[in-house]
Amino acid sequence: MNRIVLVGLVVVAVLGGCAPAVPAGSPAGGSSSPEPLTVGLGYIPSVQFAQFYLADQQGYYRDAGLDVTFQNRIDPELVTLIGQGAVDLGMADGTSVIPAVSQDIPVRYVATIYGTFPNVVFARTSSGIASAADLRGRKVGTPGRFGSGWIMLQALLQSGGLAPDDIEVELFPDFGQASALQQGRVEAATGFVNNEPVMLELAGEDVKVLRVDDAVPLPGPGLTTSVDAISDKPEALRGFVAATLRAMEEIRADPERGLDAAVAAVPELAADRTTQRAILDATIASWSSEQTEGAGYGAIDRPGWEKSVEFMRGLPDSVLPAELPVDQLVTEELLPR
Repeated sequence: MNRIVLVGLVVVAVLGGCAPAVPAGSPAGGSSSPEPLTVGLGYIPSVQFAQFYLADQQGYYRDAGLDVTFQNRIDPELVTLIGQGAVDLGMADGTSVIPAVSQDIPVRYVATIYGTFPNVVFARTSSGIASAADLRGRKVGTPGRFGSGWIMLQALLQSGGLAPDDIEVELFPDFGQASALQQGRVEAATGFVNNEPVMLELAGEDVKVLRVDDAVPLPGPGLTTSVDAISDKPEALRGFVAATLRAMEEIRADPERGLDAAVAAVPELAADRTTQRAILDATIASWSSEQTEGAGYGAIDRPGWEKSVEFMRGLPDSVLPAELPVDQLVTEELLPR
């Protein structure tokens, strides 16, 4: 998952049904000693990882026979480490998993966390930008021509009959595109639905958010692991997935529990609970999709993955092969039965 700094408006590119509870006293694989798992999250500890903090603090991982250690890593680095076995599993964008697998990095996406793609384009409502087609000729800020944000922007433009050459792309390698929009230096910007738009609205701005989901259902961040880990420790991974999905359900039912868990894990978040609650609410909303509402948190939208592969294969800088079956990208075998 892309790195996200949730302070002010500065962003660093990193972000259903009921899942069965994990039975207490059921160590993964039947072992009497906890199974160690190293889990990679996004670059900065934040309220967006509340479900992991809650599952840890409530003992859901322990009850599944796990000894979980969290690491914070940037998304491309994390995918490589997972493939190498240095990290057991972690959060990764589907748009990172697809090119990784095409380059023979042996990873699989095993559970959806973000049912809707969190990368968005946002603008002041007063700008008159109400659809992708309205971006024609506009100045749009983005960190660079790379990563999930750039893929999303190209998909969104395509849905409006546009290409990157039809807009004025302004690059902000320091991830200051939201501040640039606030200062009037750009008219729209890329970011995360649970970050910049939330911060702008809390600052009193009326914001329009353009999402890519209806155009191309890009796979959002989810739990990803290696092919070897699936073979070597399936019960440990299955226990972790079930415990995490359980915590997501509990946070959706009572967001304050998630906020309390995040504050306990990252005490500095307590300085502004109002802002952190707003970010958490936007995060919870992004966990759900039509697929997860029907099949439960964690469910994988295979047709959406197929469409995403087809779209990414058509990008000018694509490295995807002519054939990349979804079975080489995802597996449902670790989801609760």
